[in-house]
Amino acid sequence: MDAEGARRQPVPLLDLERQYERLRPELLEALAGVLDSRQFILGGSVAAFEKAAAAGLGVAHAAGCSSGTDALWLALAAAGVGPGMAVITTPFSFFASVSAILRAGATAVLADIEPATFNLNPKAVESLLSGPRGKEVRAILPVHLFGQVVQWGSFARLGREHGLKLIEDAAQAWGAEWQGQKKVGALGDAAAFSFYPTKNLSAAGDAGMVTTNSDEIDERLRMLRQHGMRRRYYHDEIGWNARMDGFQGAVLQVKLKYIGEWNRKRCALAERYQALFRAAGLADPGPYPAHGIVLPQEAEGSTHVWHQYVIRCTRRDALRAFLTNRSIGTEIYYPVPLHMQEALKSLGYKEGDFPEAERAAREVLALPIFPELREDEQETVVGAIAEFLS
Repeated sequence: MDAEGARRQPVPLLDLERQYERLRPELLEALAGVLDSRQFILGGSVAAFEKAAAAGLGVAHAAGCSSGTDALWLALAAAGVGPGMAVITTPFSFFASVSAILRAGATAVLADIEPATFNLNPKAVESLLSGPRGKEVRAILPVHLFGQVVQWGSFARLGREHGLKLIEDAAQAWGAEWQGQKKVGALGDAAAFSFYPTKNLSAAGDAGMVTTNSDEIDERLRMLRQHGMRRRYYHDEIGWNARMDGFQGAVLQVKLKYIGEWNRKRCALAERYQALFRAAGLADPGPYPAHGIVLPQEAEGSTHVWHQYVIRCTRRDALRAFLTNRSIGTEIYYPVPLHMQEALKSLGYKEGDFPEAERAAREVLALPIFPELREDEQETVVGAIAEFLS
């Protein structure tokens, strides 16, 4: 391909076809096995995936469920979070991070984010806990956003000092590690994962998982995911129908074998983006953009798995339109902070309450990153951004 062709080639934000092309025979065989067994809800394929997932994460228990959203609710409810309690989380995340707290009957209390990582700021959380609302708080739900682990040491300390449950929103962070010792999912009292088709470890539809080292939490969440039944047709609590189906368990069991390789490729792609942007002279020091763009950084202690590669740019919307015109895929995660969502007005917040989250919402842009992304496609992305900034 000549230089002009490379400059104009389309680059998708994500191309699942490239992954499925490689895995198609294995996936079809796994799906046929579910058909042959006729175990369409939970069953052997889900149990096998749960066992392999728990071993891979280094956690005692892993329970599959119907979605990442249900996983968040199950994790909170099984950990004893409910009415009369407050849970601290971030205003810069997917809607489910807050809606799951409300669904559990608790109150969502928000704290601002760190500008460099976009993750919940432990200093802001500590300030809340020291204030009048701190007495209501019974749990913290930090989000490992974009595949980057939060400052877990700080949250673990706050949990100990204030007697709080720590529930990880690990929806975007399968395989991420803290200090090279523990994987996300094994850090808190419980953790919620999503296997939405765009995730690093993805199902062929909606699916999720809760992990925990607590026998008590695991037993309760397995009861809650089946309408509150410990024995068939004997309902101990009002639960929910939140079971993983057999086909998703089979698909995930296949993909689990490759997730380490895929995450390593994402890390290599992120490193190459960094090198290309710096070589082109486009990288501002940050944490806020000036004339160029601010590149995402891997925080100390965190092993990033790069679910998203998110830059900051003061002219974000114009940049996105420019890239779209060149058929380069991008996405904005997230254009509206949670405290400014129409559905969450009842939380009582207003514009200006969380300036870091609000500024991030105006500046962030996710660029193409997936294991099968080619080097020439990365060069096309960087070249287009250089052209825009020139």
